[in-house]
Amino acid sequence: MRSAVTACWAMLSPWMFLAHTASAQDASEAVVVTDAPKQVRAVRISVPPVIDGNLNDPVWEQAEVITDFHQTRPGNGTPTSERTEVYVLYDDDALYIGARMFDSEPDRIAAPVIRHGQGMPSDDRLVVILDPFNAGRAGYRFETNLNAARHDSLYTSPTSFSLDWNTIWDVAANVEGNAWVAEIEIPFKSIPFDPAIETWGFNFGRAIRRRGEEMAWVSRNRTYNPTVMGQMTGLEGLSAGAGLDIVPSLAVNRRRVYGPQGESEVNWEPSLDAFYRLTPSLNAALTVNTDFSATEVDNRQVNLSRFSLFFPEKRDFFLNDSDLFQFGNISGMAGGNNATSGGSRENARPFFSRRIGLSQTGAPVDINYGGRISGRVGRWNIGTLAIRQDEFGAVDASDLFVARVSANVLEDSAIGFIYTDGDPASNIDNSVAGVDFRYINNQLAQGRTFEADAWYQQSDTPGLQGDDAAWGFGLRMPNSTGWRSRMGFKEVQRNFNPAMGYVNRSNIRDLTADVGYTHFFTGGGLLQSAFAGIDGQRIEVIDGGLQTQVLTYRLLELETNSRDSMELSVIDNREVVQRPFTIYSSPDRQVSIAPGDYSFTEQEIEVSTGGQRQLAGSVGYLTGDFYNGERDNIRASLSWNQSSNFVLSTSFDWNNISLPQGDFITRLTSVSTQVAFSSTLYWINLVQYDNLSEEIGINTRLQWIPRAGQEGFIVLNYNVQDYDKNNRFEALSSDLSVKFRYTIRF
Repeated sequence: MRSAVTACWAMLSPWMFLAHTASAQDASEAVVVTDAPKQVRAVRISVPPVIDGNLNDPVWEQAEVITDFHQTRPGNGTPTSERTEVYVLYDDDALYIGARMFDSEPDRIAAPVIRHGQGMPSDDRLVVILDPFNAGRAGYRFETNLNAARHDSLYTSPTSFSLDWNTIWDVAANVEGNAWVAEIEIPFKSIPFDPAIETWGFNFGRAIRRRGEEMAWVSRNRTYNPTVMGQMTGLEGLSAGAGLDIVPSLAVNRRRVYGPQGESEVNWEPSLDAFYRLTPSLNAALTVNTDFSATEVDNRQVNLSRFSLFFPEKRDFFLNDSDLFQFGNISGMAGGNNATSGGSRENARPFFSRRIGLSQTGAPVDINYGGRISGRVGRWNIGTLAIRQDEFGAVDASDLFVARVSANVLEDSAIGFIYTDGDPASNIDNSVAGVDFRYINNQLAQGRTFEADAWYQQSDTPGLQGDDAAWGFGLRMPNSTGWRSRMGFKEVQRNFNPAMGYVNRSNIRDLTADVGYTHFFTGGGLLQSAFAGIDGQRIEVIDGGLQTQVLTYRLLELETNSRDSMELSVIDNREVVQRPFTIYSSPDRQVSIAPGDYSFTEQEIEVSTGGQRQLAGSVGYLTGDFYNGERDNIRASLSWNQSSNFVLSTSFDWNNISLPQGDFITRLTSVSTQVAFSSTLYWINLVQYDNLSEEIGINTRLQWIPRAGQEGFIVLNYNVQDYDKNNRFEALSSDLSVKFRYTIRF
């Protein structure tokens, strides 16, 4: 088996990457390049339309109508099954977008999401992408559905975006005969822009989920993003107002720890955030006594490895303008490679904002005050952050600083620098400096794109001398049709220590590569696409010797036009364990993996249904060897979309592991409900349990959003634990918060 793995790994070398990038497009796939510079003229108006979900205001008759949409799925540049009409207007203060989306079966329009801020992976939706700087490098994404739910995203790179970013805008939607209508208002105060630029990057997308149909105004290789856009012209005299947002908030927190040494405290936490536009494209932000009590809880994970897990940032203050702090595309170098874990993909990030305001155990740490200057000045992209973190435990109060600057070069590329100073988790000085370069070429034949990244960084920590650098590069041909391939490499030296970054493995060289082929079916049958490929990762210790090697044979992945799917794969693993580690622990025993060289193979199948169905879910089964034993894993999820006002979801992840040194079972279960009393008032509940901690975490939150920029919360986190594993749970802690915040705009 080992020789076979070695041979397959050789197939995934950079030579294979180069060979497949030269491969011809499947002759059966009619490639239509649709990224010609389309333009629409935005019409200035003196009286804005009423945002009520109807396009009967006479002012809409002044707008040019956009109708030349095309399919990106299942077809590629082919005519759409339904007509779409889009209109664009503006005045001094806002951009207005009206859309009429015809549907011959309006009763079947999918709209399960009613809560603002949620993604819409299963909704019939309208997507708007804006690039106010018309640079083709970053932008803002706005989505809505028939419920007029708002979901906004920030492109952190030309091809990836942060789902947690949000801003202030308004939308209304309605059914109008055999069509659904959306009216959108995006204030110019809500997005940075350069008033000297009268032409913005502009694009639209639409989805009809029951048919698996995606459509766009401008696309290339079945995709659209800030590098693939049309243009909106005629934007003159735009006003950002005084450019000042004041966001006061008040939170009342009651924390209680149960038990013999239990304690309880009540705190009133007033806080203030202020945002000021130094220029229309450069923002300053100030936070005082920052409160994160209303932040959503993390989804639990079970760790069956010897390396740390990765949990994403969810706090609004750090998510705003987070694209400007991204470095080296480290997160995306192996994105989509199923042989890699989340921790290894994020490894060696110089800045990870979750290091600030959270202890190593996840407990909140007070932030006394902080400031941020971020935005764009000409070709320069700027992100700076300064935070004063309060003392906790034996760690003194600390001043933390991050500076990230990049410059746009060539047509779609950038070169940049990052510097961090401070350690939020210790009293030891720390700094990191790094440089990176990103290259993007969208002008290849047959609608293809080529991307490359290179980066280098070095840390400075007293007591850690030498071997304190990390560097890497990546090459990608991220094609949606036909052959696609990627490779990435990074070296993380033993003493590389980014105190405000993320490292889950050091003293390693990490090589990732994948190659695959996607075929789209024609003729309107059951199947939409089929994919097969090989993903691989090899991590070696710099001092010599293998640490981890994974080859995932993605034998067949099918998706239907109704968005049902099936995946079949085989995973070859090799783990070289230098020191024993505990994989399972309970009050009466521990199960550890002894040092050794382990090779094991697992087989996996997963089936899922389209999320637009009233009952939607997935089930996956993995079985095979596991270190020197065996494992069976079953994971399943089920959602009942009773209506847009009530959704019940549950998930289950079960591992049955048999090892010579001991057998054990892991269970991770969650149940969530979402009750929407109206489009502005929601009650969300999440209950999570895992048998490793024997802890049940209950998070219930009542959220009121009377309008964008105004929010009220009542949040309860309650934890119970069966520490002795005797099936008797005892209260562990509770945290009740009541919070309201209000945005005042000038």
